[in-house]
Amino acid sequence: MKAESLIKITGAEFFTGVPDSLLKPLCDCLMNTYGIDPKHHVIAANEGNCAALAAGYHLATGKVPVVYMQNSGEGNIINPVASLLNEKVYAIPMIFIVGWRGEPGVHDEPQHIYQGEVTLKLLEDMQISTFVIDKETTEEEVCQAMDKFNTVLKEGKQVAFVIKKGAVSYSEKAKYSNSNSITREEIIQHIVEVSQEDPIISTTGKASRELFEIREFRNQSHKYDFLTVGSMGHSSSIALGVAINKPETKIWCIDGDGSVLMHMGAMAVIGSNSPDNLVHIVINNGAHETVGGMPTVASGIDIVGIAKACGYIYAVSVDKPENLDEELIKVKKRKGLSLIEVKCSIGARKDLGRPTTTALENKENFMKYIASCNK
Repeated sequence: MKAESLIKITGAEFFTGVPDSLLKPLCDCLMNTYGIDPKHHVIAANEGNCAALAAGYHLATGKVPVVYMQNSGEGNIINPVASLLNEKVYAIPMIFIVGWRGEPGVHDEPQHIYQGEVTLKLLEDMQISTFVIDKETTEEEVCQAMDKFNTVLKEGKQVAFVIKKGAVSYSEKAKYSNSNSITREEIIQHIVEVSQEDPIISTTGKASRELFEIREFRNQSHKYDFLTVGSMGHSSSIALGVAINKPETKIWCIDGDGSVLMHMGAMAVIGSNSPDNLVHIVINNGAHETVGGMPTVASGIDIVGIAKACGYIYAVSVDKPENLDEELIKVKKRKGLSLIEVKCSIGARKDLGRPTTTALENKENFMKYIASCNK
């Protein structure tokens, strides 16, 4: 069905969410219709943030909001749904639109497989009424489902449209760009060149895919890298856990702006522990580029200032390859928790592949290499 029709059928005037590749038609439609408008459309840091923001909207207006997200975000909404929205607490009605990655029987990446299996079960456990939309679902059927949902919403409960792959379409495209010149893949190439045999923990999405292909191109082992293929927002915490337990080994974390925003509290924990051997690199293109390019708020915040306030010993921002190399060489030699923000363009190679090793192989090879460090 058309994204415009789905939006109209919900009857909602306020939408907030975290972008998802399956929901790109919906996301593009919202961007072309509203842009980023606090009265109508807000892209939030994580899905729990969305649910709370939407709850505030309902408290202020009495109207029913929509929260859109990938099914991986269900974990982030469990707490607000169970302890804030639930009818036994504040009975706040809400419509969720959930992209169904890892749908059983449909090929997907390993991080989506189990999440896909439990998608409907988690919604059921949260007592959220669901309706699944696939390619054959008609607008009439969605309207009928919404009529039933309206009865549920009036009782202060929540409902969800679960969207299968290819079920929603949009004829136009939203354009996403910035003025930065250096690409993410170029940035990672520079990091690999300087880090040499130091372990790298990379964030979910295209950053890990590019790191894998760079190793392939350079005929280097993948044992140096832990690819955080799922669990968005947690790569820096994984890196912290490794760095604390391997204090004599330089540990590099390749992070993204959307990932940093999703669980920014991790930076405070990292700063408080302040491992001398951790380098936190934030590739900032101000976009959720892996899932379509919708903007984050990172282009308008001071990541360096935040890092310093959190206790990072050294933090700097660069936007040119020569400055990046200079800073990478400095932190390679220096002791002390460091952050480098790199301003990045939006986009990736069209022929960008995916890791050809399994997640378990990646873990086992990385752990063997880590075990050999500083014996």
